[in-house]
This record gives sequence, C-alpha cells and structure tokens, in this order.
Amino acid sequence: VQLVESGGGLVQPGGSLRLSCAASERTLDYHAIGWFRQAPGKEREGVSAISRDDGTTYYADSVKGRFTISRDIAKNTVYLQMNGLKPEDTAVYYCAADAEDVPGTLLLPAEYDYWGQGTQVTVSS
Repeated sequence: VQLVESGGGLVQPGGSLRLSCAASERTLDYHAIGWFRQAPGKEREGVSAISRDDGTTYYADSVKGRFTISRDIAKNTVYLQMNGLKPEDTAVYYCAADAEDVPGTLLLPAEYDYWGQGTQVTVSS
C-alpha cells in the first residue's frame, strides 16, 4: 500500500484547501482511509475518516461543519476539503490506511497500518 498526500500550503484564516490522498491501486477496496494531523510539540490526532464498506464518515469535533472527507474509488483517491481554516489547523496532515475498518476506531492513529509522508498546512495572516 502506498499513499501520497498533496494539496497543502499556506492559506489565510477563513480560507480553504483541498487535500488529496492518492492510494495505490485497489487500496480503497480493502482499507478505510483516515486523515490525521500533527502540530509541532503535539501528538498526532485524528481529523476525519471514511470507512471501507459503506463510506461512513467520521470527524473530530474540532473540524465538524468545516471539513468534508470524500473518496473517488475509480481514482483511488480520498479528499479532505477544508473550509473556514483557523490558525489552530496548522499542522502536517497525513493520510493512512486501515485494513480492519472497525467502527468507532477510525480516528485512532494506532489502528492504521500504512501512512503517507504528509503535507504541510499553514494557516496564517
């Protein structure tokens, strides 16, 4: 399984970015995909996830109503649309793949088997 994130960058508060997670072929057929972030000096935290079987989505409370996760199985790609960005959203964002896909666990980094290299998101004026 290979995962490659893209779409990060510098944006002003209130702005938007769309992150992409390009997965190797058929990864989405067998794995749930999650987005995580890690700010300097902080632990990695779950942001959003989408389940393998029925596409159920999960969000951290801090991003509900602002971020939207989606997937295009034909393109082997998962997206994270981020609107209303805040300075506290600044972090390296990672996507990850989880073969177990257990409901209720998809925002836990420890559940994930494969990780991308990350993309930096900086929200600043």
